[in-house]
Amino acid sequence: MKDRSFAEKDKAPEVKRTRVVVGLDIGTTKIACFVGRKNEHNKIEIIAMGKSESLGVMRGVVSNIERTVQSINAAVEATQNAVDGNLKIKNVHVGIAGQHIKSKQHRGIYTRRTVNGEISQADIDSFVDDMYQLVMNPGEEIITVIPQEYIVDGEPEIKDPIGMGGVRLEANFHIISGQVTNVTNITRCIERSGLSVKDIILEPIASAEAVLSEEEKEAGVVLVDIGGGTTDVAIFHDGLIRHTAVIPFGGNVITQDIKEGCRIMQRQAEMLKVKFGSALASESKENEVVCIPGLKGREPKEITLRNLASIIQARMEEIIELVNLEIRNSGYEKKLIGGIVVTGGGSQLKHLTQLIEYLTGMDARIGYPTEHLANTNDLDKLASPMFATGIGLVLKGFETVESALPWEQPAETANSAQGQAIEKQQEKTKGHSNIERRGKFFNRILDPLKTFFNDEDDQDI
Repeated sequence: MKDRSFAEKDKAPEVKRTRVVVGLDIGTTKIACFVGRKNEHNKIEIIAMGKSESLGVMRGVVSNIERTVQSINAAVEATQNAVDGNLKIKNVHVGIAGQHIKSKQHRGIYTRRTVNGEISQADIDSFVDDMYQLVMNPGEEIITVIPQEYIVDGEPEIKDPIGMGGVRLEANFHIISGQVTNVTNITRCIERSGLSVKDIILEPIASAEAVLSEEEKEAGVVLVDIGGGTTDVAIFHDGLIRHTAVIPFGGNVITQDIKEGCRIMQRQAEMLKVKFGSALASESKENEVVCIPGLKGREPKEITLRNLASIIQARMEEIIELVNLEIRNSGYEKKLIGGIVVTGGGSQLKHLTQLIEYLTGMDARIGYPTEHLANTNDLDKLASPMFATGIGLVLKGFETVESALPWEQPAETANSAQGQAIEKQQEKTKGHSNIERRGKFFNRILDPLKTFFNDEDDQDI
């Protein structure tokens, strides 16, 4: 008798299996893998996670293929061991970041072929497809095209034109591009790990999905994701993303400053930052001292917490000023009622929100990635801001899966002719997925994946 999957253990045997999504966060300091599913209440649960030290990534970009593959394998293996059931991790939604990421606004025009009838999803898909054909700088390709407001026959500020009548469509698009070689290297690492890329998602967009509420996006908010190698910025207003940027500084630069300023080892500097670090020197007392063991019988070194905080504050002020510059460049400086939400591993520094509020004049809070997750026993383990990107990749992954494939499908039709007919009909009614819209670029590096659950002993997710 075949073993039952986790879905069958939790539900009655006659209930259809639920789709599972895997998010893979390839960061500068860690690689984290998350497996999520939707429960009977249509809420997302993280059912397994694993992480490993990132050995081959610098500032969000792969610098060593083999070492990155080793780190990915370690994280995926840890996650696989935590999966309850016989599901096998195969397809992943991966994040991309790095200084090579660029964004710009573009106004597009699309004329419908038929005068009569309503604007359909196919019209919108064709409009978006046209934007992927824009000419970019040599070595750059478009990663994501995000529609913003539409204009239908001169009528502005329309968020969803489907169902309306009209001939001439105009729209503002937020276009995100990156270096072809960097995207190819990420894909190569994942394929060498025995995995397949389901979708590539910009990391600040994934983090925003995990930590921001819809009310904040509507009011206007700045997401600041302080990672190990980079700081990602995403600005939202009226529920739409308006500006994205990547700042080439993160928590590792602060660690390096502590190492050089205090003349200690790298690992000691990291431990000092994590355990005693503060972003405000004025909040530390001068008589508080930490003793660092010396090397090979040398005298231990005493470091005051005030000096430690001064080093951290100097670098954090530089990062915040660069964030402030991006806010001004976006043109939404006076419209961000929701203030700043800071997340990522670097957001765990004490007194960071106070420093941000002082330098920017905007309200600030720490963003925790449990905003849109179902309540589970392990929710506290996922509440760290360092997991925002990985959990966000799972959330965005469900959006991609639901827009491209049937949510639930009987196992007996998954690989049959009937199942293929259902899939073709779904493509006609719901349009193209993000991967299909990326044209020749992603056709070269991403295979269209249409994996359904079946009755085999091992099921791929």
